[in-house]
Amino acid sequence: MGDAIGQMLASAVGIAISPLPLIAVILMLATPKGRANGIAFTAGWVCSLAALVTVVVVAGSGADAATGDGEPATWTLWLKLALGVLFLLMGAKQFKDRPREGHEAEPPGWMKAIDSFTPGKSAGLAAALAVANPKNLVLAVGGAVSIASSTASPGGKTVAAVLMVVIASLCTALPLGVYLLGGAKSAKVLGDWKAWMAAHNAAIMTTVLVVLGVKYIGDAISGLSG
Repeated sequence: MGDAIGQMLASAVGIAISPLPLIAVILMLATPKGRANGIAFTAGWVCSLAALVTVVVVAGSGADAATGDGEPATWTLWLKLALGVLFLLMGAKQFKDRPREGHEAEPPGWMKAIDSFTPGKSAGLAAALAVANPKNLVLAVGGAVSIASSTASPGGKTVAAVLMVVIASLCTALPLGVYLLGGAKSAKVLGDWKAWMAAHNAAIMTTVLVVLGVKYIGDAISGLSG
């Protein structure tokens, strides 16, 4: 089980510190329907991410993800190599597209319409950001493949998958928790989080993607040459 948890941890943390879902849920919590929309958004995020991770782990575990001697199957190593290269390319694009000094990134169009969102739209947006957003999709698939290709028992893989979803959902669950339990101070705390994440979005995601790319490529090369 420790192997499965260790393998997926970097991907889960990478999803957890994604600025876009955190900013989205904070904006929702500031609307008249903040409580209902925030809960719906968080539920949509957790459920969609859990479904994706479950499908990948089950499919990978049932397709000879590990050989008889406990080593990962060759196909999982090639997949991790491809994901690692993809992470590096995404990191390079993130750095290239970063706002220049003194300028702010243009917010997505849906952010301007958040005031009119219903709980259903909020849950749908969460699902889109969790599994349709390219960065989060690749991170989630990479983490789930790491669990599937680990030497852990089925029970250990289940625990690792649950932990991955829990950790990766902190970007939505923490703001919601602050809103529900923080009282009058919650607005200032959430506003500070939003401002900081918006200002450092490009730097955060560039660093995460490059670090993960190097790790996945290193793991794949090590396994293929072993």
